[in-house]
Amino acid sequence: MSAIDAALARQSWSKVTEVAPTREELLPLVVAAGRVADHSSLRPWRLIELRGDDRARLGEAIAAAQGDTRPSSKPLRAPLLIAVAASFRKSDKVPHWEQEAVASGVAHTLSLLLDEAGWGVIWRTGGYTRSEAVARAHGLQKNEELLGWLYVGGKPENKKPGRREPVDANALLSRFPRTAE
Repeated sequence: MSAIDAALARQSWSKVTEVAPTREELLPLVVAAGRVADHSSLRPWRLIELRGDDRARLGEAIAAAQGDTRPSSKPLRAPLLIAVAASFRKSDKVPHWEQEAVASGVAHTLSLLLDEAGWGVIWRTGGYTRSEAVARAHGLQKNEELLGWLYVGGKPENKKPGRREPVDANALLSRFPRTAE
């Protein structure tokens, strides 16, 4: 499958089965995702693998962040969660927004690769991604911010992914203005 075919076929899977790629299956995809454009090769990102009881501990951290007494069941929606953290590096040339864009690019590329490999994936976020309780649960350092999680599992046979309308490329791709206004 070509890159354009993989991108056009990608869908978010909000419901997945209880099978997930092994760490060994995941590693080459992470290597490939790490090839995103990265000014000064800072690698300003980190991925954190959550399986089994890790997900329940995340549910407790989300509950703490939201002031709930019962753990959140959200992390239990998939057998594998991959936390995506922007891991900011000191640089005079590469601002924080650009480093966060690199981390986002890694997450999106990894989601494309997982989808193309046959796994159901959805990128989930929430206001609690930037909470102290959730950051502490992930072992984030002071220079890191959580961007969300890729929820990964098997694609259910009897369920179709959500559908998006194709983008109107002509409306979204404009020309540089000829004169300044």
